[in-house]
Order: sequence, then C-alpha cells, then structure tokens
Amino acid sequence: MRYAFLLFCLLTAAPGLLAQKPDAPRPPLEPRQERRTELPLELYNSDVQVQPLAEDSSVVVLVEQDGRLTSRPTYYFQKLDYRLQPGPVQLLEVPRGYEFQRICAEGTDVYALFSGLVEGTLWVAAFDTRTGELATGEFKTKRARQVHNLTALDGNLFVTVEVDQHLTVLLLNLQTAQFQFLPSVYEPLPARFTLVADSATRRAELILSETNGFKSRLQLKQLDQQGQLLRSEFVQAGSERGLLDAQLSSGDSAARVLAGTYTLRDSRFSQGLFAADLTAGTTPTGQRRSLRFYDFLSFKHFFDFMKPARVERLRQRQARLRDVARQPRHRYQLLMHDMVPTANGFTLVAEVYYARYTGGSGSYGLPGNFGSLPYGLPTGFGYPSRYNSFYSNNSRRPPNGYHFSHAIVMGLDRQGNLLWDNSFLLEDINRYQLEEVVALRPMADGRLVLAYLKDDKFFYKIVDQTTPSPNDWQVRLRTNPAAAAPAETARKNGEKGGEKGGEKGGEKTLSTYQEHLLPWYGSHFLAVGYQSVRPESGRVRDVFFLNDLAF
Repeated sequence: MRYAFLLFCLLTAAPGLLAQKPDAPRPPLEPRQERRTELPLELYNSDVQVQPLAEDSSVVVLVEQDGRLTSRPTYYFQKLDYRLQPGPVQLLEVPRGYEFQRICAEGTDVYALFSGLVEGTLWVAAFDTRTGELATGEFKTKRARQVHNLTALDGNLFVTVEVDQHLTVLLLNLQTAQFQFLPSVYEPLPARFTLVADSATRRAELILSETNGFKSRLQLKQLDQQGQLLRSEFVQAGSERGLLDAQLSSGDSAARVLAGTYTLRDSRFSQGLFAADLTAGTTPTGQRRSLRFYDFLSFKHFFDFMKPARVERLRQRQARLRDVARQPRHRYQLLMHDMVPTANGFTLVAEVYYARYTGGSGSYGLPGNFGSLPYGLPTGFGYPSRYNSFYSNNSRRPPNGYHFSHAIVMGLDRQGNLLWDNSFLLEDINRYQLEEVVALRPMADGRLVLAYLKDDKFFYKIVDQTTPSPNDWQVRLRTNPAAAAPAETARKNGEKGGEKGGEKGGEKTLSTYQEHLLPWYGSHFLAVGYQSVRPESGRVRDVFFLNDLAF
C-alpha cells in the first residue's frame, strides 16, 4: 500500500513542480526556527506517530518500519526533549498479527493500542518516559470491533469501539489487566459523541448528540476514573433549534461552560453556535437559564471569506425572512476544537468544512493538495488521543474526503458570553479524513497565533480579538536552522539572506508529504512530516522531520 501511495503522491505533486508560484513577501513577524530533528526514515517503508507531552514539554515518537528480513514490522519508542534532542530508542516487541490503532498520553506516560487478527483482541504498550520502563498486555474482549478513539485517565484507558452496530466505551484497567464495557454508553450507529478526560478533576466527560430526526439535544455524562457513572444531564433548546456538537470547559469545576453548534431541523448542517453556563441551573420547565445562540451572521468575521457585497445580500435576506417570522438557513459543517482556558474565560476554535462525494468508484474528485494522509489509515500524530470525537454522516454514502475553507476563533467569558470573534482563511486545504488542520498557541503579549501546514510552508495569522489582520502570512520550513541564522541577521539588517525555496547553505526541499502541525507548549508549534531534501552537494536525503516554530 505504501508503494502505491508514494506513486500517487509523486503524480499529484508533478503539476505543482511545473508551475510553482513565486515566494510571498516576508511577513513583518516571523516565527523562530531554531530547532529541527531529522529521523532517517522514508515514506514508503515507515509510519510515525507523534505524541507531544505537555507535562515536560517533550515529544515521543512511535516508529513502525517494514521488516525486510523478518517479514514483520519493527516498532520502537523514542523521546525527544524540548530542544528536540533525541533520547535512547526503546524497542517494542509487538506480537505477530497485531497492527497499530491509536496512541495517547497522560502526564509523561504514553500508551499505544494495537488490534489483532483475532476479532476483539487488543494489545497495549505503556511507556514511562521518565524511567524508560515499558509494560505490555493483551485483552481478549471478543466483542470489540472497530477502534475509533483512545484516551487515558488515572492510568486506565477509555477506548471508543463498535459492538454489534453500536458505539460504546471499553475501559481497560492496566493495573488489574481487566476490562469492561461501560453500560452507561451504548449508542446505535451512526452516533456522534465526544469523550474528554480531565486530569484536573479526574473525571471523564461524555458529550452525546441525540436526535429523533427532527430535534437534536445533548446528553452529558460524567464518569470517574473507573468508568462509573457519576451523573447525567440533558441540554436542549426550547425553540425549533437543535443542539449538534459541543465542547465542555475543563480544569475548573466552578466554571462549566458548554459551547457548540446548533441546527434548525436539518441535523447535517450548523446554523450558528451556542454557549451555556451549566452552573446557572434550569427553569421550572427544565430549560437552561443561560443558553445563548449566535447565528453566523451575528459574528463580525465569520463571512470574511466572502466578498462584502455578497455578505450584505445575506444580511438583507436575513432581515426579510425575520420580517415574515422565518429563520434564515445556512449549510455549514463545523469541526470543534477543545476549549482552551484563558485568564478571563475560554477560547474556542472551529473549522468550517465541506464533505465531498463522487459518483465513480475510482476517482476522488477532490481539488488541491490531497497527498497529506493516505486514505483509510489512522490519522496519527497524536490527534486521535487528543480530540476524542467520532463523526458519522446520516448519509448512507460515505464522503470521499473533506475540504476546509476557514476557521473561526472566539472568546467566551466564564458564563459563556461571546466577547469577540475572528477568522482564519485557509488556502485550498483538503483531507481524506475528518481531522483538525489548524493549531492554536498563545503569545506572551496575550495575542493568539492560528497556523497550519501546507507542503513545506507554515501559514499563520496573529489574532488580537476582533482586530483585522492578514490571512496570508507564510514562511518556509527550514531544513537547517543553524545555517539559517546568518540569513535571519542579514534580513534584519536589510540585506538579502537565504535562497528561494531553500536555506542559506544551499539546501532545497524537493517534496513534503504527510505534513501536520501540532500545538506543543507555550508559544511553540511542532511541524512534522516526511521530506526529501537536496543539499548543496551530495546525495538527496529522505527524512521524517520535526521542526520547532515559536513566537
């Protein structure tokens, strides 16, 4: 499969090599690129999972390589510190017949989950990055089928799996080597829910979307570290609005804010966003006292991707519909990020995407760069463990991919009131799987940075609440940060530094595949992926790179 995918990537990359765009002007504020590590790995015979660790600002990679002599893949863990200096390799002896599924972390412990050829059999590896200790174990569940997500809480693993056309959660107790299917979670497919582990409160929060075909509501379930149900509550709107997906604030039980998307009868599309303070209680009729709705037209920047004349026509149409007591209908789908706590409340990012379909079986019918991730493989790079959502369309025909147009970012206070909003326009981003593209990091002065990777370019935007700012700032990933330092000094002195598409030392990036951007620590982003780099002299090197970009 890797050989076929490599050929596909080379064919899709060829048109771009024939007609490359000139470099954009240098932005006035650029990220620091002082650290980079290259692993001597090639795209066609390796897979790399990257798991950042917030506990000590390090990162762990799980590498799978094809076994050319043993006819079985080899695996190893390796930890890199905050300077991207690699530590010793920890070999992982995965039993024959198992393949990787998901990776996650809690504190400085990293967990990797594998599924076996025998249906319902799982194998877990637990890596203590402080001591280097490695523990493994097998679980014969018999009933668990497709693995969707993995998260850790207090040393236990919560695995989202399919069982008999239902979606449920399997708890793996690594101390006792026992497992149980949680009876409080058993939803018929297709299902939509988010499972988030909160290490501060030692609770797991489940946000389940329920619909009867006309009205949608949310059910919140709180579980302890042993999977026991502590409490359950419903959140629903009293009008014709239905609540779709949502995220819950974490880390502070005194401020429980729920924010997400709502719809008008059609559960496929979002009409706006809602927010609620769950500590405000309910009315005698059971309605939430603090439930607030924000139509997309009420945001200042949601429609920045449109021309002003078109936005004005939308507002005029909305006014006409309200005159006759009708609600305007939008057709947007949003992928919600985790809420990020701030000094005054919370920051929430949501990406606007469109599912793409084709009539033929052999064509994806998707424009732009679609070489980022192979179809049907795990998303990797630590994301399945961090964003525990399973999305399923009501359509019987699955989409062939997703196109992302822009991201909206908003600030909420501790009661869920909207304080400000902004947006980040994306440049022709397509993915085979529904995964987060944009990453968010705070700056020391209180501003935010939104960014994403495309090929070997780092696209970013500086967000200062509602203040307009450019959407097209970009820099190339440096393959030799040490050699690029003189170029940075020359640029500040008004001189020409570096070379087009490469480095001051004459290096040039020939191709970049499976690129992804991860939020790391502080104001640092972590860019990862495969690259072919041509040095000024010598042979082309194929590597898996990890670049630190900081503001």
